[in-house]
Amino acid sequence: MSGPREPAAEQLVQRVQERRRELNAVVLAHFYQPPEIQDLADFVGDSLQLSVQAAETEAAVIVFCGVRFMAESAKILNPARTVVLPEPRAGCPMADMVTAAQLREARERTPGLQVVCYVNSSAEVKAESDICCTSSNAVRVVRSLDPDRPILFVPDRNLAHFVSRQTGRQLMVLEGCCPIHDRVTLQDLQAARRAHPGAEVMVHPECRPEVTEAADQVLSTGGMLEYVGRSPAREFIVGTEEGLLYPLRKRYPDRQFHLLRAGFVCPDMKLITLPALVRALERLEERIEVEEGVRVRAETALRRMLELR
Repeated sequence: MSGPREPAAEQLVQRVQERRRELNAVVLAHFYQPPEIQDLADFVGDSLQLSVQAAETEAAVIVFCGVRFMAESAKILNPARTVVLPEPRAGCPMADMVTAAQLREARERTPGLQVVCYVNSSAEVKAESDICCTSSNAVRVVRSLDPDRPILFVPDRNLAHFVSRQTGRQLMVLEGCCPIHDRVTLQDLQAARRAHPGAEVMVHPECRPEVTEAADQVLSTGGMLEYVGRSPAREFIVGTEEGLLYPLRKRYPDRQFHLLRAGFVCPDMKLITLPALVRALERLEERIEVEEGVRVRAETALRRMLELR
């Protein structure tokens, strides 16, 4: 739980609430955001849950507390609404590891290629893809595709390996990854087990294959939050960004949670602060725009994913 706020923080919180009402705005936040941002959000979720919320909202303004590709997805699904990213520096290194040009070249080399694009990617990459996926529905997405045609899965090679193992489908991959999850080693997992014997190990599918294969459960962030409620275990080792510990401890105060490794932090996800959120609501900056030709094609890939959820 977060502690008592300082008076200055209380004033910022009050201003967020006032501007939200004035603008008919909705604040969406990812599980990896700081606790004070999660507490203020209208909805907190993983990438799939946030995509659903962005597609269904009736708010005039969407303030996205996450990273750029998430705000872009919200704009793709809501072209008539104002979409704001409070911190323009909040990007995703994985999203930068694949380009639209690479996908066009892959299609030229491989006739009939089906491109599955992880939502952790730019609008331009989504526009060159057949369908998007998140970590929580990637297996379902790949199973929905024509089994007689080749599949390129971008940009996360680790998620692609996990999906291939689950589906039995051979996937072409690029060398992208999440540098935060990819840093976790099998030795880290084994050390966490020794430190917390009997704890159930949950890891994100963006982790390396040797890590996911050694874990008890491989789940998206939203999947982890739901799984704990079904598990008889009382203690868990959490193999994803530290931000998820906050909602886990809020929802399950009777359970124990341990981060799999020290320093499990995404710097980009921590850039949005209370002052930044207030500035975004005051100035409606940074506004996210997506060129219409790109947006329409990217929306097709996102909508195909949402139809499968």
